[in-house]
Amino acid sequence: MRAATIREGEILIEEHPDPVAGSEEVVVQVHAAALNGADMMQRRGLYPAPAGSPQDIPGMEFAGEVIALGAGALRFGVGDRVMGIVGGGAQAELVVAHERVLMAVPEGLDWQAAGGLPEVFTTAHDALFTQAELRPGERLLVHGGAGGVGTAAIQLARAAGASVTASVRNEALREQVGALGASVIAPEGFAEHGPFDVILELVGAPNMAENLQALDTGGRIAVIGVGGGAKSEINLLALMGKRARIHGSTLRARPLEEKALVARRVEREVLPLFEAGELRVPVAETFPLDQAAAAYARFAAGGKLGKIVIVL
Repeated sequence: MRAATIREGEILIEEHPDPVAGSEEVVVQVHAAALNGADMMQRRGLYPAPAGSPQDIPGMEFAGEVIALGAGALRFGVGDRVMGIVGGGAQAELVVAHERVLMAVPEGLDWQAAGGLPEVFTTAHDALFTQAELRPGERLLVHGGAGGVGTAAIQLARAAGASVTASVRNEALREQVGALGASVIAPEGFAEHGPFDVILELVGAPNMAENLQALDTGGRIAVIGVGGGAKSEINLLALMGKRARIHGSTLRARPLEEKALVARRVEREVLPLFEAGELRVPVAETFPLDQAAAAYARFAAGGKLGKIVIVL
C-alpha cells in the first residue's frame, strides 16, 4: 500500500506492506483521513505514536470501507462504511483498527466529512461533557474557535443548550465561526466578556492567567491544546478563591477499554445529531494522497476554518 511517510521531518509518499487484521481487528480501505495538530508534532519528532502504532505513517482519524475481518471481529461486515481514531497510520490506502474503536458513518455524510469527524468531535465531546461536565444554560468560552476541535465544541455546546463564546484571532474567519452558533471575540481582553462556567483551552500557556480571571466561581478549565506554549504561571490563590478546577486530556495514548467507552458515548450522543442535520464538519480544503506534503504545509499556514483532509 501507499502511505504518507515521515522521513527526517518531511512528508513523502512511500510503499509499505499491507496491514493484516489481528484478533477483533478489521482492515479498512481508507477514503479520507484528516490532519490534526498531533500529526504536525509527530512530523517534528515531538509526539511519537503509541506502542503498536506505525511510527512513520501519521494519521489519527479516518473513514473508509471494511475490506477484511480478523478472527472474532463481529461488529462490522465487509463493505460497511466506518470511521474511527487510531494511534497512527491512517494517512494510507489501508489501515487496521480494533473493531471497538470504530463507528458507523452516519447516513448522508460524505467521505470528506466523515474523515474529519472522529478525532475532533470525540475530543470536544469528552472534554466538554465527560470531564468539564458542561450543563445546559452554562457559559462556555472556546479558545481557538476556528480549528477542528473548536468548531466541533461550538456546535456540541450549542446543541446541549449552553451559551458559547469563541475567541478567533483571524478576523476574516469570525463571521463563519459565528454562523456555527458562537458569539465571536478577539483573543485580546477576553476576560472582559466573562464570567464563564467552562473554558476550553486549545491555545495553551498564553491564556492561562487570564482564564482564571474570566472564570466564574466553581468554573472549570479544560486544557486540550498547547500550540501557543506549554508552560504558564498561574495564581493559585485565584484558583482557590473561585473553587475552580483545571484539567488536561489527550486521547491518543489511552488504553483500548477507555477509547471504546468514549466511542460508545459519541455513538449515542453525537452521531444522532449528524443524522438529524444539526451538526456538520467544516472542511477547509482537501488534498489527494500524492499531495500530502502540501496538505501539511496548508495546515501549518493557519488561517483556516475546520479540517484539512487527505482524500484517497
